[in-house]
Amino acid sequence: MSQRIRIKLKSYDYNLVDKSAEKIVKTVKSTGAVVSGPIPLPTNKQIFTVNKSTFVNKKAREQFQLCSYKRLLDIYSTTSKTIDALMKLELPSGVEVEIKV
Repeated sequence: MSQRIRIKLKSYDYNLVDKSAEKIVKTVKSTGAVVSGPIPLPTNKQIFTVNKSTFVNKKAREQFQLCSYKRLLDIYSTTSKTIDALMKLELPSGVEVEIKV
Protein backbone atom coordinates (compact mmCIF):
# COMPACT_ATOMS: atom_id res chain seq x y z
CA MET A 1 0.00 0.00 0.00
CA SER A 2 2.78 2.40 0.97
CA GLN A 3 0.66 5.12 2.49
CA ARG A 4 1.04 7.25 5.58
CA ILE A 5 -1.18 6.81 8.60
CA ARG A 6 -1.24 9.62 11.17
CA ILE A 7 -2.47 8.80 14.68
CA LYS A 8 -3.23 11.49 17.28
CA LEU A 9 -3.66 10.42 20.90
CA LYS A 10 -5.26 12.71 23.47
CA SER A 11 -5.96 12.21 27.17
CA TYR A 12 -6.12 14.00 30.51
CA ASP A 13 -3.63 11.51 32.01
CA TYR A 14 -0.11 11.48 30.56
CA ASN A 15 0.54 7.90 31.73
CA LEU A 16 -2.33 6.58 29.61
CA VAL A 17 -1.11 8.46 26.54
CA ASP A 18 2.46 7.17 26.89
CA LYS A 19 1.40 3.56 27.50
CA SER A 20 -0.98 3.52 24.54
CA ALA A 21 1.70 5.09 22.29
CA GLU A 22 4.14 2.34 23.34
CA LYS A 23 1.52 -0.32 22.54
CA ILE A 24 0.94 1.14 19.08
CA VAL A 25 4.68 1.37 18.34
CA LYS A 26 5.27 -2.25 19.41
CA THR A 27 2.44 -3.63 17.29
CA VAL A 28 3.39 -1.59 14.22
CA LYS A 29 7.08 -2.53 14.43
CA SER A 30 6.17 -6.21 14.76
CA THR A 31 4.35 -6.04 11.41
CA GLY A 32 7.37 -4.49 9.70
CA ALA A 33 6.19 -0.91 9.17
CA VAL A 34 8.24 2.20 9.96
CA VAL A 35 7.14 4.46 12.84
CA SER A 36 8.18 8.03 13.53
CA GLY A 37 7.21 9.18 16.97
CA PRO A 38 5.60 9.45 19.44
CA ILE A 39 6.01 13.20 19.10
CA PRO A 40 4.73 15.13 22.14
CA LEU A 41 2.46 17.99 21.12
CA PRO A 42 2.00 21.06 23.37
CA THR A 43 0.01 20.50 26.55
CA ASN A 44 -3.27 22.39 26.70
CA LYS A 45 -3.89 23.84 30.18
CA GLN A 46 -7.22 25.22 31.31
CA ILE A 47 -7.37 27.08 34.64
CA PHE A 48 -10.68 27.58 36.43
CA THR A 49 -11.06 30.06 39.31
CA VAL A 50 -13.92 29.52 41.75
CA ASN A 51 -15.03 31.53 44.80
CA LYS A 52 -14.65 29.56 48.03
CA SER A 53 -17.39 31.51 49.75
CA THR A 54 -20.49 32.75 48.01
CA PHE A 55 -21.25 35.84 50.07
CA VAL A 56 -18.81 37.05 52.77
CA ASN A 57 -15.21 36.35 51.71
CA LYS A 58 -15.06 37.56 48.12
CA LYS A 59 -11.24 37.45 47.99
CA ALA A 60 -11.02 33.78 49.00
CA ARG A 61 -10.72 31.88 45.73
CA GLU A 62 -9.63 28.44 44.63
CA GLN A 63 -7.99 27.50 41.31
CA PHE A 64 -8.27 24.21 39.45
CA GLN A 65 -6.21 23.16 36.45
CA LEU A 66 -7.16 20.71 33.70
CA CYS A 67 -4.35 19.56 31.38
CA SER A 68 -4.78 17.61 28.16
CA TYR A 69 -1.76 15.71 26.81
CA LYS A 70 -1.32 14.85 23.14
CA ARG A 71 1.00 12.60 21.13
CA LEU A 72 1.46 12.23 17.37
CA LEU A 73 2.51 9.05 15.52
CA ASP A 74 3.27 8.67 11.82
CA ILE A 75 3.33 5.19 10.28
CA TYR A 76 4.99 4.67 6.88
CA SER A 77 5.15 1.72 4.46
CA THR A 78 2.05 0.05 5.82
CA THR A 79 0.69 -3.30 4.76
CA SER A 80 -2.63 -5.02 5.32
CA LYS A 81 -1.08 -6.77 8.35
CA THR A 82 -0.35 -3.40 9.94
CA ILE A 83 -3.91 -2.16 9.50
CA ASP A 84 -5.35 -5.42 10.86
CA ALA A 85 -3.06 -5.25 13.91
CA LEU A 86 -4.11 -1.64 14.58
CA MET A 87 -7.80 -2.54 14.31
CA LYS A 88 -7.42 -5.40 16.83
CA LEU A 89 -5.43 -3.30 19.32
CA GLU A 90 -7.22 -2.45 22.56
CA LEU A 91 -6.37 0.87 24.19
CA PRO A 92 -7.42 2.25 27.61
CA SER A 93 -10.80 3.94 27.83
CA GLY A 94 -9.41 7.37 28.78
CA VAL A 95 -7.56 7.86 25.49
CA GLU A 96 -9.08 9.55 22.46
CA VAL A 97 -7.66 8.21 19.18
CA GLU A 98 -7.87 10.06 15.85
CA ILE A 99 -6.63 8.24 12.74
CA LYS A 100 -6.02 9.89 9.37
CA VAL A 101 -5.00 7.98 6.25
